[in-house]
Amino acid sequence: MATHTLDTKSEVVVMYRDRPIFSCAACSAVIALQDELISKSFSGRDGRGYLMHSAVNVKLGKREDRPLLTGVHTVADVFCMGCTDRLGWYYHKASDHSQKYKEGKYLLERERLVKENQWKLDG
Repeated sequence: MATHTLDTKSEVVVMYRDRPIFSCAACSAVIALQDELISKSFSGRDGRGYLMHSAVNVKLGKREDRPLLTGVHTVADVFCMGCTDRLGWYYHKASDHSQKYKEGKYLLERERLVKENQWKLDG
């Protein structure tokens, strides 16, 4: 599914054929399956965000402690492998016990994604 470490992949992988996905708004690279959505009730830097179980075709930036609305979290920015746009961040660690459920999850900003339902019309 998704990688949680910095890696040297430089090629965008096409997958999830005929499955509802989120893709990068800038370059259309597949970023996540819609089935991986946990919550739409999150805030990103530039507006609403989605908490996701996993993501693909992304690279992680360096870890940093960042003050967020729910406290200080150790996070890494998430970048699209197709165009290098920043899409959100990855939660490495939450300092508050009530926020531990975010660890290992992705916050992807809604305005940086396109929802593709893959509907087919009978014609």
